[in-house]
Amino acid sequence: MTQVARAVRHSDELQLRIADTVERRMQPSVDFVQRSVKKGRSIYGVTTGFGAMSDVPVSKADAAASQANLLAFLAAGAGVEVNARHTRLAMLLRANMLSQGHSGVRFEVVRRLIQFLNADFVPVVRQLGSIGASGDLVPLATVARAITGQSGFVQVRVGDQTLPGEIALRELGLAPLPLLPKEALAIVNGTTFSSAIAANSVHEARTLLSVVMGVQGMMLTALQCQREPFEEFVHQHKPHPGQIWSAGVIRSLLREDSDANQVHGSLVQDRYSLRCLPQYMGSIVEGIARITRVVEIEMNAVSDNPLIDPVQMRFYQSGNFLGQYIGIAMDDLRRFIGLTAKHLDVQIATLVTPEFSNGLPSSLRGNGDVSYNMGMKGLQITGNSIVPLLTHAANPIVEHFPTHAEQFNQNINGLSWGSANLAWESVEIFRRYLSIALIISLQALDLRAKSQFGHFDGRALLRSELVHLYEAACNCLSSPPGEDRPFLFNDQDRWLEQDIESLVQDLRIGRSLEESVRSISKSFDECFELS
Repeated sequence: MTQVARAVRHSDELQLRIADTVERRMQPSVDFVQRSVKKGRSIYGVTTGFGAMSDVPVSKADAAASQANLLAFLAAGAGVEVNARHTRLAMLLRANMLSQGHSGVRFEVVRRLIQFLNADFVPVVRQLGSIGASGDLVPLATVARAITGQSGFVQVRVGDQTLPGEIALRELGLAPLPLLPKEALAIVNGTTFSSAIAANSVHEARTLLSVVMGVQGMMLTALQCQREPFEEFVHQHKPHPGQIWSAGVIRSLLREDSDANQVHGSLVQDRYSLRCLPQYMGSIVEGIARITRVVEIEMNAVSDNPLIDPVQMRFYQSGNFLGQYIGIAMDDLRRFIGLTAKHLDVQIATLVTPEFSNGLPSSLRGNGDVSYNMGMKGLQITGNSIVPLLTHAANPIVEHFPTHAEQFNQNINGLSWGSANLAWESVEIFRRYLSIALIISLQALDLRAKSQFGHFDGRALLRSELVHLYEAACNCLSSPPGEDRPFLFNDQDRWLEQDIESLVQDLRIGRSLEESVRSISKSFDECFELS
């Protein structure tokens, strides 16, 4: 997942080669389909109509025309354009699936997909159009029309241009590709697009989780949190893997002398959001690991119908196209994102309130000599506006909204496409919230350094593992660390809106912030044996 998600994020890095064995592996199922059509066999979607109209026979003379018509009647997408990253990954995953040789598709179809990808020619796919039941029919049909040359019904994005399909095909030096029986159905009849969006969403969520743990470490340091709740002994006696990992990460981020900051007369134990962090985050961590495994299985599955066994010469009319696994996984991912935001929100509220923060200034204002400085107040309010959106988005879609589709043939459906798109939206929104949390953490550390050491350089409080994140954030914000001033001294010194966007952009393209928490990401992958 990590490898392909990074590749489609940066299209200029995407150069694919087809293994020499692929064509040989694909050809037997193609030959079997063509022989079966010539013999007049009744095969779903090949010599019959589609869906609830599979009782309508299609003659062998019309079998190829029926495939072209399938792509025509599925030209029905709506809404905004899908992020090109998702479309690239969907094309890559579909090529991988078709190349396994269980779909009856010629090698040339896979080669077309790869040619489009290597040239970064991306079909314009719309966000509305799949219920994750008989596959992502409408979105994948757009891809099929682009690569085969049903050019009147498709557009292709090339750089910052949008070209009609026939011009895009001509730019690549390709002629239209008439499809043989079964080929159009094989391209569209799977949840590959849902899996692509899910894979990108989970990959981003895993990266953001590592940053979250770093930000939590910064917040706990600024709050002078006790180290005791994270000690190994505690979690040996409630040995959930996610809890053990979360405690271990925080333990590695807190200074070993952090308990020395306890003042006589203060609380003998920290509030729940600090003390119970491993127990709270542990279930989220395990959930994201489980979702990763589900999505990776789907990425490599043969999601098609009918499936072909080219050895036994048999068709299997079945249901691998149902997106239930992806739908539920993406419902879960949104819930975990909402829970993570909810926890960070409590930490921020604690940091800005002197009664709870062990004496940090109100709203973390930098220059207290100016009475009208309000510090992080506006930034916190923006964060407060985001958290309800994320917790609302955590409501499941798969179980609440049945769709009795397509003449009751698709009378249950996975809703994976809708769930995955909502998950991606949650990731995008959470990226902004996490950027706000990171800015507040920087300010809190600088102010704590002032009260503890007499200067504003928050790095003095941090172990080396957190110094990397602190410095990466400062670099993104063009705010060099120093002893003279905190990140925000007077309110009018910085445009916080621009600061948020600077961090968001760095997180989106996977630059310095992602690199600064690489050790946390690596430990997560190793703990849960993920790729």
